[in-house]
Amino acid sequence: MRILSVVGARPQFIKLAPIATAMRGRAEHLIAHTGQHYDELMSDVFFQDLGIPAPDFNLGVGSGKHGAQTGAMLTGLEEIIESSAPDCVLVYGDTNSTLAAAIAATKLHVPVAHLEAGLRSFNRRMPEEHNRVLTDHSADLLLAPTQVAMEHLANEGLASRSVLVGDVMTDVLFTVRDSLGDSSAPLPAGLIPGEYYVATIHRPDNTDSPARLAAIIEELASLDKPVLLLAHPRLRSLAEQHGITLNKGSIILSPPLAYPQLINAARNAAGVVTDSGGLQKEAFLLRVPCTTIRPETEWVETVELGWNALVSDDLTRLASTVQRPTPAPSDATPYGDGQAAGRSVAAILAAFAD
Repeated sequence: MRILSVVGARPQFIKLAPIATAMRGRAEHLIAHTGQHYDELMSDVFFQDLGIPAPDFNLGVGSGKHGAQTGAMLTGLEEIIESSAPDCVLVYGDTNSTLAAAIAATKLHVPVAHLEAGLRSFNRRMPEEHNRVLTDHSADLLLAPTQVAMEHLANEGLASRSVLVGDVMTDVLFTVRDSLGDSSAPLPAGLIPGEYYVATIHRPDNTDSPARLAAIIEELASLDKPVLLLAHPRLRSLAEQHGITLNKGSIILSPPLAYPQLINAARNAAGVVTDSGGLQKEAFLLRVPCTTIRPETEWVETVELGWNALVSDDLTRLASTVQRPTPAPSDATPYGDGQAAGRSVAAILAAFAD
């Protein structure tokens, strides 16, 4: 059986890693990289660090407006699917690459499997929400990471196509965490374990408004410990455009880290501040308190179990929320046992093998 994985952005590379491993010896696995994230730190390094095979196809689409970017991917992916003739196209998460691949495959009557199906923020302002919903409703097999995701799919009439497999990002995190062991790997900027925070800010709702971004930066700068701000190129560009200084007060500015270094920095931090979906969950799995600068989260379990707190409308609460006491211990495992990739591949083979 020939399976074509389509990825294009940093979170998808992480999800691809355990899937690529689980595919070995079980199916012919091809990889198409759309080039949605195209600089080395966001792309090439991830393939190297996570042991992912080099892509068989690379569109090199790059950044752009949603419509133009998705359209360019759709055109390129249609040609790739026609030439490679896969038995199934596997799409990951909720990016424009996800939607473009799902549409291209559906139009060519090639079955689609969606990994990380059923997540919902119920925030229609988020482009990721549109991508998730449209992909789920066009896909033939929905691989859900949590019971909550399964319930969302059932509520939308998709229960018959849905399988609970667990969260593949848990697979990766456990593997990387275990490879790091108890070693005291060097931290960026000479930081001391337990005496700093890790922060990432990238969503348009937080970066596109000069007033909102300035308020977030002021709160981070006022924190009681150093803040390692892992600044995506888009954040740097918008801050410069808005006339906002990022490297101020408690903030230590840093480029994004390769995944093993990110996990090492997060596991040794006093807390995480983010608007990223993946980092919220990784903080929970590492049992590091997280503060999420959004009005909602797809990973509701992190909030219900007390390890994640949401701050959105009243940004003056951000600093005090970050500095809150450590939550009560929890041995809950809502994201599975680290074996989701194997279950996902088994479900794909069962669904689409001749």
